[in-house]
Parts: sequence; C-alpha cells; structure tokens
Amino acid sequence: MLPFGLPKTDHLEPTIEPQLKPIQLVETLADLYRRLGTCLESEKSLICIEQYLILSSLGDPKLLRRCLRAARQHAFDVHSKVVLSALLRYERREDEHDGVSPMDCCSFILECPKATLESGCDLNSIYDHCKCYQECTNSADAQISKEDELLTLEEDSDISFCVGNEEIDCVRSKIAALSTPFKAMLCGSFIESKRSKIDFSQNGISVELMKAVDLYSRTKRVDMFSPKIVLELLSFAERFCCEEMKSACDIHLATFVNCMEDVLVLIEYGLEDRANVLVASCLQVLLRELPSSLHSPKVMRIFCSSEARERLASAGHASFLLYYFLSQVVMEEDKVSNTTVMLLERLKECATLKWQKALALHQLGCVWLERLEYKSAQCYFEAATEAGHVYSLAGLARSRYKQGQQHSAYKLMNTLISEYKAVGWMYQERSLYNTGENKIADLNTATELDPTLSFPYKYRAVSKAEKKQTKDAISEIDRIIQFKLAPDCLELRAWFFIAIEDYGSALRDIRAMLTLEPSYKMFNVRLSGDDLIDLLNHKVQQGSQADCWLQLYDQWSSIDDIGSLAIIHQMLVNDPWKSLLRFRQSLLLLRLNCKKAAMRCLQLACNLSSSEHEKLIYEGWILYDTGHREEALAKAEKSILIQRSFEAFFLKAYTLSDSNLDPESSSYVIELLEEAIRCPSDGLRKGQALNNLGSKYVDSGKLDQAANCYMNALDIKHTKAHQGLARVYSLRNQQKAAYAELSKLIEKAHNNASAYENRSEYCDSEMAKKDLNMATELDPLRTYPYSYRAAVLMDDQKETEAIEELSKAIAFKPDLQMLHLRAAFYESIGNLNSALCDCEAALCLEPDHIDTLDLYNRARDQAIHPQQI
Repeated sequence: MLPFGLPKTDHLEPTIEPQLKPIQLVETLADLYRRLGTCLESEKSLICIEQYLILSSLGDPKLLRRCLRAARQHAFDVHSKVVLSALLRYERREDEHDGVSPMDCCSFILECPKATLESGCDLNSIYDHCKCYQECTNSADAQISKEDELLTLEEDSDISFCVGNEEIDCVRSKIAALSTPFKAMLCGSFIESKRSKIDFSQNGISVELMKAVDLYSRTKRVDMFSPKIVLELLSFAERFCCEEMKSACDIHLATFVNCMEDVLVLIEYGLEDRANVLVASCLQVLLRELPSSLHSPKVMRIFCSSEARERLASAGHASFLLYYFLSQVVMEEDKVSNTTVMLLERLKECATLKWQKALALHQLGCVWLERLEYKSAQCYFEAATEAGHVYSLAGLARSRYKQGQQHSAYKLMNTLISEYKAVGWMYQERSLYNTGENKIADLNTATELDPTLSFPYKYRAVSKAEKKQTKDAISEIDRIIQFKLAPDCLELRAWFFIAIEDYGSALRDIRAMLTLEPSYKMFNVRLSGDDLIDLLNHKVQQGSQADCWLQLYDQWSSIDDIGSLAIIHQMLVNDPWKSLLRFRQSLLLLRLNCKKAAMRCLQLACNLSSSEHEKLIYEGWILYDTGHREEALAKAEKSILIQRSFEAFFLKAYTLSDSNLDPESSSYVIELLEEAIRCPSDGLRKGQALNNLGSKYVDSGKLDQAANCYMNALDIKHTKAHQGLARVYSLRNQQKAAYAELSKLIEKAHNNASAYENRSEYCDSEMAKKDLNMATELDPLRTYPYSYRAAVLMDDQKETEAIEELSKAIAFKPDLQMLHLRAAFYESIGNLNSALCDCEAALCLEPDHIDTLDLYNRARDQAIHPQQI
C-alpha cells in the first residue's frame, strides 16, 4: 500500500509563491487607499488592479472580486474593459456552466460583451443592468432602397473612377470628404483636381469595392454590404486614411465576431489594418473562451511571440493586464510549459511600472525554479529584488541553495531577518538552510509568526514519522488540517494512516482531497488519487447508498466536515448525476472556506439539475455568492412560482437576511423559513432551517419560539443548535445553562473551535481566557479571541501588550475588525499616524465601513488640529 514509501524530510520544501507579497502589507494597503483617494479618475482602474494583485496572496475570492469590479467600474478604454469583464467571468468559472455560451450576456453592464466595446463609462450606472434586451432589431426605417441609391448616383455624379473597363460615377465633394489625402488629390493642386475621370486600375481595387466606396461616401453607412466588402472597405480606409470610414467598418465588423471560428478569420484583418474595435471583439471571444481557447496553436500564435505582442500593441491591445490574465490561466494548467514562459516574457515586456516589473520578474523566477533552471531563476529573482520586491529574496536564496551555495542562502535570509520586521516566511525559508535543532527552532518560529504556513507542520510531521512516531505525525498535521484544508496536507495524512494500516481514515482523506482538487496526483504526480482509492477499496468494506446516507447524518451531526465530504464523494461515485449531492458538497466546502471548490460544485449541481425550478435555485446561490443579491432573490421567486420547495424558500429567506432588516422584513423572513420547513426535505437541511428560524426569533425577542426551534433541530441531530439554545439561556440570565449547552456542543463536535469561542461568553474572565486560548490553538484564523484578549489588556492599561496581541494576528491575517480596533487603540494613546495607517488599510479592504470612516475622520482632524484636542 506504500509503493513509493513514506515522504522524506530531505525531499520536502515549500513553494515560492508566484505573487506580490509586500514586506509591510498594512502600510502597502494604506498607501493604496491614499492613492485611490487622490489620483485622477483615469488612474483608478490601474490602482485597483494593483490592489487585486497584492491581495491575491490572502486568497479571499469575495475581496478579490470587489477589486476586479472596482477596476472594471473605473475602466474607460475598450481594451481594459474587455479584459476585466472576461477576468470577472473567468473568476466565476462561468465556462463550467452547461448551456452558457461565452458571448452570452449576464445582463449586467460590468460583464456585458457589448458594453465592453464602448469606450468611456458612466460611474452612476455601472452596476445597473445592461440594455441588451432593449436592442431594437428593426432597422427598416433606416434602409435606403437600391432604386433611391441608383437615382442618387445618376443625379449627383460629377467624377468617375475607372477600374479596368468600368467607370464608377461618384460625387467629387463626397469622395474628397473621406480623407485628407483624397481632399488634396481631388480639390487641391494635383492634376486629378482638373479631371473628370481618374484611373484607379493600378491600385488593386475591385469594381465592387469602388462602388461600395461611392455608396458609403453618400450614405455614411456600411451595414448594407456583405462582410467581405466591409473587410475590403476597412483596408481601403486604412490605406487612404479614411478615419470615419475605418471606424464604421471596424464597429460593424465587430458585430460578426461570435465564436472562435469568426475570430480566427477576422483577427488577422483587424491586426493588419489596426482596427481597434474588431480586434477587441476578437480578443473578447478568446478571453471569454478561456481556458479552452489556449489549447489552440493558432490562438497561441496570436499572443506568444514578441512579434505577436507588437502586432497587438499596434492595434491598441497589448497590455500588462492582458498578459497577466493569460499567464495566470496557463500557470494553473501547466506552470513549467514553454507557453507559460513565453507569456510571462510578454508580461515583462508590457510592464512599465515598478510593481509590474517586480511581479513579472518574480513569476519568471518561480517558473524557471520549477523547471530546475536555477541560474535563470537566480537572475530573475535578483532583478525582481532590484525592482523592490523583497519576497523575491526567498527565491534568490532557494536558487543559490539549489546550486550548492547553502551558506550563501543562509546568510541572505539571516540578513533579511535582521533588516526587516520578521514574518513567518522568512524563518520558514531560513530553516531549509539550517540543521538539527536550529532548523526546528526556525520552523517553530515560523508557525508562531504565521500559523497558516503549511510547510512547518508537514516537516515536523514527516520528521516524527521518520522516527516511527506515526501517531504523533498525524497529530502534528492535524493541527493545520483542522483550520486550513489543503490537498497536500490531506495527502500526507493519508500516507500516515496507510502506514499504521488505518485504511478507512486514509480513504476518507483521499476522497476529501479529490473533492478539493479532482485531478490531484499523489507523490509528486506518480499516482492518481482515483487509483489509490481503487486499491484501498479492497481493504475497506463498502456500504450501500442507504448506508452512506446514515453515515452522512452521523458525520454532519458531529460537525465532521471532512468526513462528510468523503461520504458525499463516495455517494457520487455510485450516483454521479445527483445534483443534490453536488449542492451538499458546495455547502460543506463553503463552511471549510474552500470557496473556489465550492463554486465548482455549485456549477456542477446547476448543470446536473433535473428540473427548471431546481436549476433556478442553484443559479440563485451562484448569484448570491458572487454578490448579486437582488438577482438571487428573483431566481428564488421564479422557482417558487414553478414549484413551492424547501430550497427555494430557504434561498429567499437566506438572501433577504443578508442585510439590516427592519421588524417587518424580519417577520417576512420568519414566514419564509416557516414555509420552507413545511415543505418536504431531509433532516440535514431542515435542521439548518430550524436553526436559522431560531436565530430570527431571538432577534425578534421571541425566546420561547426560538428555544422550540433549537430543541426541534437537536431532535434531528442538528448539533449546532446547541449554540443557539445557549444564546436563549443567556438572554434569560441562565449563564450556567448556557455554558452547559456549549459544553455539550464541544463534546459532540469534531471541529469545535467555534464552540470554545462562544462558550467564553458565558463564564468568568479566567475561564473565558482558557476557552479563547483553546479556540486560537484549534483555529488561529478566528479573530475574536485576539480582539478579546487585546481589549482586556487595554482595560488593564497595558496598551503596548494590547496592540501587540492584535499585531500578532494582523501579521498573517489583516482583518478589517482587528485593524479598526488597533487603530482605535493607537488613537487612544495619541499615536495618530499609526491610527491613520490602520484606518486606511481597513478602508482599502472595505471602503464603506462606517465605524472606520468615523474613526479615520476623527483621527485626521486631531492630526491636523492638535491644539483642539
């Protein structure tokens, strides 16, 4: 069962992340906020993109989507709008949604393929619906009959252009008006100005084209011509500088671009004649077809070479943003491919600002490091460091180490730690070049400074396994798995379980791992997860689908989310077309903070839905999760009209609850939840609805009804209801009962960091401190314990310790609330500069946070008028 043996510590090393990682994140965010407030409107989109790239290392999809939407909101030029709209669509993984064409309009201006082809933007309407549905297709009134056209030709002609044996009668003044060269030729000092017939036979112009030029000169319209003639008109316009004609052809040809076949035919004409809108329309299809469009060699030739980039640039369509988007898509599929290198080289060529150069050079360094080309990697990391990206020093140290320069690598990281305020990744990197106890000490310090780094846990676990302490190794890797789910950590734990012949637990972890990343290959891509499952199935007794449902109830009630994921994965093997199971997967993944995987499962649920009303529900959840609350409500209401169902009422209630509700709205949400509970459903979902209903009753002061809801939820094993019941007891001043209720939750729950945190509210300060310390130990990403401990220290007038407690968490999780609290602490001790910096960083994350805005304005007034304090 261990064909490749267990992992060895000598073979373990952390990856160098291919992202911008500022050495002082809070200060960088504060600077971004200040620049956004003072820059020109035309500069805001680029600053929002910079913000997106800096925040990418935090991995919060909603935060990143807000940055992209802001960048798109402030984009004025067609190129940026095309790229950003496609990037928004790609981030939502819309390509995985069956029945959706890349050029379909989602009805919002921000992503409308037609709206992107119009330059400029109206900031007041940018979040509105687009006008696609209002388009008028009847253009009969604008048509000119051929009889009228011929009549006009006969009446107005005063000059003829000879093409071969044919003469095309034209109007001199109208042809002259097409461009400055024609005006000079026909109305200036050239001999043609005196002639009534001009020979155009040697210009390579066809009779049909010249007739079209004449008709355009009279009507200023190109929509009566075939696409072939419009393409010829475009070349004619480019050749003779007919800007108005060129623009008309450009815009009209763009309307013919709807699919990849259109693109591959038309983009060459657009590039040749520098037709900005036509190229933009082609580019839009290619980007909205990602990642599949990049599998075409013809498409790759459009982007990859320096000459290709120059051609795009001549048409106004080569940018840092474009090549960033393309390179990231390729890196997701194959980080070390030649295509990845070529696109990153183009990214470097497009970089003009310092941070752009730093990112392009750093990513090239990461790719060459993965390709085992250490000298090339070293050169790029050195260049990125010179461009101001301090994190690239980690890549520089690694590439030196790979070339046998261990002491040089150690010295480099040692210098870095002494020169800057230390962060976790510095000690993690230095540990690679250390030995013995010093190595473990560095890893422990890395975990202390940044508990979200997975490598230290993995190294310590493997080190224990090498000493035959496999159960201790499992306990070590458990420490990070319980708050941060990652495929590589689950893989490692699975191998440990196999080593002690606990095949059931190994199978659980591999199934959960494949839920996160279905194509994951284990042991350095030497064994697929599916193959290992086949092997383990011979060691573990397989239950029926009914058995799986019973197990799922047990795992769900004990809040064992990884166990639940594994069971659903097994059920999907037996019933792969079950949309309900995919939906359950998405709910669990959201609870585990695996948002991208959750969105993928939700898309699959939507694709597999067997009825229209069910499909509408899943579409509603997708809209809700991507910030379209009103549209999610509309989907829920439409589903209810087709069929009254639990999920439709629950979606509507949940979506309405996501706002500050007045008493009347709260009553309506209660009605919706009650209606949902009356509809057929299983206990897993009904328990959730009862729990939510109890919460609404508490908010409305109806404690008896709330208690009944929670008790009913507990009767069907919805264990989280203990938390709500404790709240009811607390509001009745029954603190001991509340404490006891949460103690029951702690005993039952597999993942109970939340329960410890909540129980701290119902006991004395010393007990609360113990519970919160336990919550932090189980899940260091929970922010409330840090805030509570800091507030207690502040009450004891230990200001420095209070600020340090918050700083400890902010260093690896710059949370809005903690930044706000630390800013308030700084203000209280008179450190206004630090208070302002924290406020600005917090507002960079959430610009409309009212409490922080109030604090920011107050601190700024104090800084400007200190004598008034």
